[in-house]
Amino acid sequence: MSILIKNGRVVTVDSDSIADIYIEGETIEAVGKNLDCKADKVIDASGKLVMPGGIDPHVHLEMPFMGTFSSDNYESGTRAALYGGTTMVIDFILQKQGNSLQAALNEWKGRSDGNAVGDYSFHMAVTDYNNETKKEIRKMIEEEGITSFKTFMAYKGALMIDDKQMIGLMDEVKKHGGIINVHATNGDMIDYLVQKFKDEGKTAPLYHYLSQPEVTEAEASGRFTDISNYTGCPGYIVHLTCEGALNAVRNSTKRNQTVFVETCIQYLVLDASLYEKDFEGAKWVMSPPLRQKKDQETLWAGINQGLVQVVATDHCPFMWSQKLLGKDDFSKIPNGHPAVENRMELLFSEGVVKNKISLNKYVEVSSANAAKIFGMFPKKGTIAVGSDADIVIIDPNEKHTISAATHHMNVDYSAYEGWELTGKVKTVLLRGKVAIDNNNCHVEKGYGKFIKRNKVSQKL
Repeated sequence: MSILIKNGRVVTVDSDSIADIYIEGETIEAVGKNLDCKADKVIDASGKLVMPGGIDPHVHLEMPFMGTFSSDNYESGTRAALYGGTTMVIDFILQKQGNSLQAALNEWKGRSDGNAVGDYSFHMAVTDYNNETKKEIRKMIEEEGITSFKTFMAYKGALMIDDKQMIGLMDEVKKHGGIINVHATNGDMIDYLVQKFKDEGKTAPLYHYLSQPEVTEAEASGRFTDISNYTGCPGYIVHLTCEGALNAVRNSTKRNQTVFVETCIQYLVLDASLYEKDFEGAKWVMSPPLRQKKDQETLWAGINQGLVQVVATDHCPFMWSQKLLGKDDFSKIPNGHPAVENRMELLFSEGVVKNKISLNKYVEVSSANAAKIFGMFPKKGTIAVGSDADIVIIDPNEKHTISAATHHMNVDYSAYEGWELTGKVKTVLLRGKVAIDNNNCHVEKGYGKFIKRNKVSQKL
């Protein structure tokens, strides 16, 4: 099927003009003014923004965590992403300690195969690095197309690896052209503070925040950049939240080091005052926790300075009944919040409309940079001849309100209930097919495709 999108304001990282886009099958065949093409379907995008489909490189779908599972599966999670203008997500496979990477991949494929509505890929979280795991790295990169490997500097006894394992993993991943993602917080210090507050009878969600002070993230981020610099392995810090951690990255640039940084939409627009709402604060219990207003300012500045390359979500929703598992103990509240459907519109309304970032920067941090860092550009992340026809059409002036009553994520509350936004996703194309149009989904589960990724580059 062919589609012609006419008269839209087409925005990529380095261009912004009124143009037409001709799509044949799954790919873009032509971009230009007044294209003279006959198409099966014509979309008039006059007065609207036409941009690459969003890429959220940090989600957790149907993830086992703290004795339960995140409430969005591959069908509901990728469909909700499409409604919000995100055409591709990258989920995290979690290796079980004592088991192989292949066993973890098989487990996650059992959940994803045939179920995704939107496109997806995987990061591999390595929680037990040993000689057997080492042998699997090349296969994951070269055969499976999984080129990014996550490590945790927290969650001792479950996910955390030590610095010795980190160095070994970095050496092997570098050898085969991969990248290390890191959850950079000081797990030992956090564990100490969690136990201290519990011993003092302090069990409210506020103490989740107080048990992870800024120094725990700043220290680990600095340590990670140092280890990454020593090994020469490309590094990517996930969900960075605060001034201290970003300054650790800023310091690494003084030795001409490149460390990629991801923040998440919640850290740009929400702050720690929400933890003062008694147990309702559990809605925003995540790790790292929300920070202070000054950290929001730092992150917006970091985006414009090029220190923060990606805005993701860490989408990991839990039903309110699941959050209640920690009613008497903040350390038992499942960590995570729902955002995959809201990211693109929140970032547009809070960033572009309020003049904090440009339209080109919006495309960079919501799509293009993730595609480049994780080996998918220019197949994904841009509007160009030969690229996948992943396109989002936004009405930049339409006002609307976020609510759990109207969102499509499988969770019974919204972290942004009642937020009034300017800018609404109207139409979304995924590989040349109209997936979302005027709040209706036109693709079924199974349309989403696993995207194998290329070896990574340290250049953007």
